[in-house]
Amino acid sequence: MTRIQIGSELVYDVRQETVFLFNIAASQTDQQHIEQEVLTFDPDVSVESCQVGLEGNRLHRAVVLPCQLTVRYQATAALQPTVEQPSGVTETVTSQMPPEVLVYLNPSRYCESDLLARFAFEEFGSMERGYQRVQAICDWVYDHLDYTPGSTNASTTAADVLLQRTGVCRDYAHLAITLCRGVGIPARYVSGYAVNLQPPDFHGFFEAFLDGAWYLFDPTQLARTTGLVRIGTGRDAADTAFCTLNGDAVLSQKSVWANPESPSEEPTDQDESSAVSTS
Repeated sequence: MTRIQIGSELVYDVRQETVFLFNIAASQTDQQHIEQEVLTFDPDVSVESCQVGLEGNRLHRAVVLPCQLTVRYQATAALQPTVEQPSGVTETVTSQMPPEVLVYLNPSRYCESDLLARFAFEEFGSMERGYQRVQAICDWVYDHLDYTPGSTNASTTAADVLLQRTGVCRDYAHLAITLCRGVGIPARYVSGYAVNLQPPDFHGFFEAFLDGAWYLFDPTQLARTTGLVRIGTGRDAADTAFCTLNGDAVLSQKSVWANPESPSEEPTDQDESSAVSTS
């Protein structure tokens, strides 16, 4: 078991009454347990915890009057992932996929797999099926995109990224998800904390459904999959934004961190060659 100290601090200038939905608390799964969790709001406000979306993402809703709002979250995430040899992880045929997985074959707001299906089949359709095909998609995305902060915005889709060949973590994940869906592999977006991510921030990566389980991938190659802590899961980034607000407020400061509890729990090069599942 690996323990990772995670946290974030967000400061907003709230100009008018604003309803906030924060998605910054790490999720609880069979393989990711959250310990010693603390979420505070300054000034103190009434906060409602709610589960939203297909995967029951854990959101916190607050109504805030004009002020400078500081939101702090910190926790210890205990990870006990399933780790497999990639060569042994095959693809699941569509007729045997659980019904709840099928939605992740469909196009979504940022992942137009219907538009890019032909391109996906031309590039990856003839490859041997399994974990290695998803890894090949990730490698292609990494090799063909430039990681450029500020090069995309909230309206940029996977098709846009394919054309302009630049983006940030969410764009890399969106394109990889789209190409997976295009060849018939269910894929979904994951937001989270990432150990050793530079610069530190919330991170976007994804999971592909293979051999009856969800496996983690990070096409940016900025973080090792054994150092990823899940916050939210959805069809794409529209389902997992760290904050959605209705009102008038501006984010003025943000800090995010994820650190192993001890040096012995640092992700290693050997970890990177493994197929990792924490769903």
